[in-house]
Order: sequence, then structure tokens, then C-alpha cells
Amino acid sequence: MEFRHLGNSGLKVSAVSYGNWITHGSQLEAEQATACVHAALDVGITTFDTADIYAGGQAESILGEALRGERRDRVEIFTKVYYPTGPGANDTGLSRKHIREAINASLRRLNTEYVDLYQAHRYDYSTPLLETMQAFADVVRAGKALYIGVSEWTSDQIREAHALAQDLGISLVSNQPRYNALYRIIEAEVVPTCQELGISQVVFSPLEQGILSGKYRPGEPPPEHSRATHESEGARYIRRVLRDDVLTCVQELAPLARAEGLTVAQLALAWVLQNDNVATAIAGASRPEQVAGNAAAAGRKLSPDTMAGIDFALSSVIQGDSAMVGATSPRQRLR
Repeated sequence: MEFRHLGNSGLKVSAVSYGNWITHGSQLEAEQATACVHAALDVGITTFDTADIYAGGQAESILGEALRGERRDRVEIFTKVYYPTGPGANDTGLSRKHIREAINASLRRLNTEYVDLYQAHRYDYSTPLLETMQAFADVVRAGKALYIGVSEWTSDQIREAHALAQDLGISLVSNQPRYNALYRIIEAEVVPTCQELGISQVVFSPLEQGILSGKYRPGEPPPEHSRATHESEGARYIRRVLRDDVLTCVQELAPLARAEGLTVAQLALAWVLQNDNVATAIAGASRPEQVAGNAAAAGRKLSPDTMAGIDFALSSVIQGDSAMVGATSPRQRLR
């Protein structure tokens, strides 16, 4: 496994990390989820990403149970705060009150005294940013989180938060965006800003919800038991973007992958990790063997010809020529 620094911090994370957005507590039974976590540890993955909103908190609980007995200093646990976790008026957002309650609840579910990275799951337009950053500083000073991150913030939002973090004496080290060979929005503004500030990308959807694995084929129904056949928000999203023009382009990646001695999924992961601003790519899994396959992409450097071939194959369907999206409105898609 390759390890990379998270931003300008001293913390190192595994280049491929394990995420449990739409698997733990919803798609997978606890026993199967635990098997995937143990498979991740077996192949050198030490970084685990979750959030308090995933499966109504069950994802955190299952991850905490799966990691029970592991040495805490040998793993890095990431979680997030922002989305509603209850019916109350203060059960959402990035207010001081909600952050205080949310971190305590996350730690209970995760069965740990601290998380390595605590992330603002989205930007909160209804709370002053200074209040949010002061609340994060309280969390860090209380020893409940080591570092602070954000998810899908714009370059301007990241810059303002970074300045406040410096004033408060805490480390804002990461942004968690959607990023993959089909969806490159962050390259225009977010990545240059983060490189300037010493902030890394913790990438989600490096396989575009499995589309970049090559398993979905144009003109054919989704394979049985694939993620697209489940009833979940992630599955509904996949079905919306399973367009034949996209799937046809993705099939053209197969010979490039074979030439590199990789699967199409590994090729897509290696492409994401080729970006020096990416500290780790979060990959989920529903079977232990998928975890091992994902981990094999770590440390693989693609040739310039392969990189150019990926661009050529996907050129007609790449999204990357507009300002950062995912920077948020209250109605944005949950991730």
C-alpha cells in the first residue's frame, strides 16, 4: 500500500481508503460489512471514511464494531457532520450546538475517543463560518478530532475557512470532492487553490459509482446484484447516468487497462491517484475480493500514452468545463 500525507500535515493515509456510504447498514449485512473491513486491513488499507448520516448512523456503528480490537494508532477514521440526524431544529447544519452534539454521537457509535479527520459534509449558508470554525476548534482542542476537513466546498469557501483555521490554530487539511475520469470539475479552481494552501483532496466516487468499472454495458440491463439494482439514493443516481454514450466510451478503456496489466476499475483508481493533490481515493465494496482489487491500484503510475488514451476515450462525455458544482445548496444530492 502507498501512503500519502494529508495536506501539509504529518498525518499519512493509505492512498486507497475504504468508504461505507451506501453499503454498511443499507446494502450489506453487518457480517458481510465486517468482512470487507477486515479485507481492507489485510491488504494494507488503514484509512476508513464514513459519516453520521449514512444509514441513519448505522454505518458508523458497523464500522466501529468492525474495527473493535484493532490498535487505534494503526488506523485513521474519518467522519462528517452537517446533514440532519434528528427531527429537532438544531439537529442539522454546522452550528456550534449541532457540531458539539454530533461529534459526541459519532464517537459513541464509532467506539473511539477521537477521529483523525472531522469533515464539514457541506457548506452551511445559514451559520456564520466563524461560528463553525470556532466549533471545530473546540472539537480539536478537546481531543475529539485531530484534523479538520470539508466536503464539496468551493475554492472561495475553502480559502476563507483555511484563513480562519490558521487564526484559530487548527489544521484544515482536506476537501472531499467527487472526482474521477468522467467528472473533473475540481481541476479548474479547487485543486489549484488547495495546492496553494496545502490542502489535499480525499476523493469520493473515483469509479463514478461503479460506472468506471466497465461492468455496465451499453444496451444491456445492469448486472444482477450490482449497485444499480438496489433501492438506494446511490442506486437511483447510477440509473440516471447509465447512458449508452457514457457506457460506450467507458468500454474503450478496456484495452488501455489490459496494456497496463490492470482491470478497468483499477485503471480508473490509478487515474485519480495520478493527481498529486489527491491524498486518498475512497472506494467502497460489497465483497472482500473487491477490496483487494481496489487496493492493487495504489502506487501504480500510468504512462503518458495511457493517460492520453483515457482522455481521448472519454473526451465526449467528460464533465469539467464549468465552475465547481456540489458546492452546495440546501437541496443538493446527499453524499
